[in-house]
Amino acid sequence: MQIKLTRETLLPALQAVANVVERRQTLPILSNVLLNAENGRLHLLGTDMEVEVAVSCEATVVKEGSTTVPARKLLDICRSLPGDAAIQMETTAAKVKIQSGRSRFLLATLPPTEFPSVGNLEAATEFDIPAPELRDLISNTQFAMAHQDVRYYLNGLLVELSANAVRAVATDGHRLALCDRELETGVSAPKQIIVPRKGVTEFVRMLGHLEGDVHLAVGQNHLKVTGRDQSITTKLIDGKFPDYERVIPKEGDKMVTADRETLKAAFSRTSILSNEKFRGVRISLTKGQLKAAAHNPEQEEAEEEIEVDYAGDELEIGFNVSYLLDVLGVLKSQSVRLELTDANSSCVLYAPEDQRARYVIMPMRL
Repeated sequence: MQIKLTRETLLPALQAVANVVERRQTLPILSNVLLNAENGRLHLLGTDMEVEVAVSCEATVVKEGSTTVPARKLLDICRSLPGDAAIQMETTAAKVKIQSGRSRFLLATLPPTEFPSVGNLEAATEFDIPAPELRDLISNTQFAMAHQDVRYYLNGLLVELSANAVRAVATDGHRLALCDRELETGVSAPKQIIVPRKGVTEFVRMLGHLEGDVHLAVGQNHLKVTGRDQSITTKLIDGKFPDYERVIPKEGDKMVTADRETLKAAFSRTSILSNEKFRGVRISLTKGQLKAAAHNPEQEEAEEEIEVDYAGDELEIGFNVSYLLDVLGVLKSQSVRLELTDANSSCVLYAPEDQRARYVIMPMRL
């Protein structure tokens, strides 16, 4: 293999692939990136056996071929070169020679035939979706995924497909995030898949700068998302997601509408003196007013009062303030609505003008 390309072409491709490569691997080859040069392009592939990232970029291919090189070392070399650097790469025996200006590097390689794959994807469902729509589905819900929960199916994002809609759901057992988008998927029967946390993280990175359509291919055990010059394949979590519909309260009789930024700022200030472990804040509602109060074991207290649109009965209820702030940080609307029933029932939050994203937070005793 012998190729020529620029640093500004290679660096973004390398960064995308290196994100999925773990620093410490049981298999040495999993620390490497697979390089394959053909037809005027360089194809890069990285995997940790759960998620696989493939990227291609333009290159002058003098001699076609493939090899694998240490991903981090190649990335560090590329980062250290000047911005306008031209790079030449050439394989010789069990090494790859990298040259740029007066800099020369010799990296050890491993046989490309030994490079593993996450498995074959036999797509049962395929459809296109605008990248911003998929980005919104994920970013509006991913924060509610569980962290290392023994209920392993909660450590991922549920994606629910029906003939004309896609829904994303995440929950950690204390809160739930749900987002809907109307899209023609072509599925004949409703389908549920659970995407693991690492796959979700890589999809967010990939979708961050895309504007066109991306292609989704859903198999029995894999999901593949393909953009213009990049594709990500992830294994799916094998498990049954709980019946989340049961925990979404029916319409509450107490409606609170507030300015989102004002409410977020009030909760942020109150949270400073909340118990660091439980993060509890007590909310008191009276006509036209919401009061948030917190205290901690050092007997310190914080209290905030803001004007809200509320005409119901007086109510006191406790919540984990971090959960409230997460939702208020994800919503982009000017106002936010809270639906409540009583002090022992969950609260539903959403933007009044766009109810496609809804959030459920369980109350806590204070």
